[in-house]
Amino acid sequence: MPRSRDFPEGFLWGAATSAYQIEGAIDADGRGPSIWDAFLRAKAKTSPTPVDNGDVADDEFHRYREDIAIMRELGVKAYQFSISWPRIFPAGTGAPNPKGWGYYDRVVDALLEAGIEPFCTLYHWDLPQAMMSVGGWQSRDTAKAFAEYSGFAVKHLSDRVKNFITISEISQLVDGGYRYGSDAPGLRLTNAQVAQVNHNVLLGHGLCVQAVRANGRAGTKVGIADNAVSTIPVIETPENIEAARKAYREENARSLTAIQEGRYTDLYLKNLGADAPKFTAEEMKIISTPLDFTGLNVYEPTWVRARDTESGYEVLDMPKSYPHMAALWLQFGPGGMYWSPKFLHELWGAKEIYITENGAASTDVLNKTGEVLDVDRVLFLRSYLAQLQRTVSEGVPVKGYFLWTLMDNYEWSDGYAIRFGITFVDYATQKRTVKLSGEFYKDLIAKNGLV
Repeated sequence: MPRSRDFPEGFLWGAATSAYQIEGAIDADGRGPSIWDAFLRAKAKTSPTPVDNGDVADDEFHRYREDIAIMRELGVKAYQFSISWPRIFPAGTGAPNPKGWGYYDRVVDALLEAGIEPFCTLYHWDLPQAMMSVGGWQSRDTAKAFAEYSGFAVKHLSDRVKNFITISEISQLVDGGYRYGSDAPGLRLTNAQVAQVNHNVLLGHGLCVQAVRANGRAGTKVGIADNAVSTIPVIETPENIEAARKAYREENARSLTAIQEGRYTDLYLKNLGADAPKFTAEEMKIISTPLDFTGLNVYEPTWVRARDTESGYEVLDMPKSYPHMAALWLQFGPGGMYWSPKFLHELWGAKEIYITENGAASTDVLNKTGEVLDVDRVLFLRSYLAQLQRTVSEGVPVKGYFLWTLMDNYEWSDGYAIRFGITFVDYATQKRTVKLSGEFYKDLIAKNGLV
């Protein structure tokens, strides 16, 4: 008899990583420079202190078998990894690099040998530096180049990989890289330019979906990993729930809503005014090419209450005392794991949903006995997964969960200062140590439920 906190039979328990954050080996086998290589080298020239980078990271390029063995020991059923575009097309376009496939072929084959299903993300922020010659994502040419690279990748891998993710976190790559300059390529553009970059990335997503369909073998599926704004009713009254539902559509107008509906909301365009992006009806049709599944990256909450305003809701400011993890942006809000997939399903009829990222930032250290007792991460995961079980038990079609992340890695603008892994990495020796949270995840997978 199923327990009240069990997950459905066949629920897919996974782990997620991304290429630049773990691979290292930035010059191996003809890999070209990415925007992160250039961005961090430029930053190092002007910084009075050392700047972390992904030159070595977790040395996954050479140690992938060790980490696949860890996943197998933990019982992980699926692994979401990303391809480094500049490994395959060092110049962004043109002739592919034959040696670039060697690493990914080895990884995929080793995953399948271990009984772990590969999920492949085609773009997780490491744009070839060569594409900056046309302005990076400021240019529609980059969207077209992305589709060409993606079609090539899918043609190569879809004999073994059946699930592809177009892009990870559109709003973050746009804002971090083009609005605030905190991420590569480090630009600080005007609101109008940022809105256009956002549209161009959406177009790249849509063209990629079409490229996957055109080049994938029978049974190939394609989706996106979106860091949708997780709107949560501050008190679960009917009025606040409806306000949070409205907010989910409007707060995600620049990405998920446009993809699902093929249009920008009237309020989104009104608020942008003269800064609204230039687009055509044909481009919006491409952007809304139907998906086989939708991935949600669920981390922080956005609290909402009903108000008599044009939007019908109000987003509440966070008090200074609001609890958060080691990363200041990662505020604690397990309810997003219930409401985000629920609203996605209710608003747009999504029939196949994955949680493509969820995890906790901490300042983990080895204790005297060589253990990492990350009880804060265990608390985080148990709380969020309880809310996921709640939404699944109500019939919301969440098919799997990918924990961010398998191991500590290069965390973008945070460098190596914080850790998200369920496996501790000693960056000096590259020794791996499974944390308490890893043991928690292993037990959860074995039981297919919470205890």
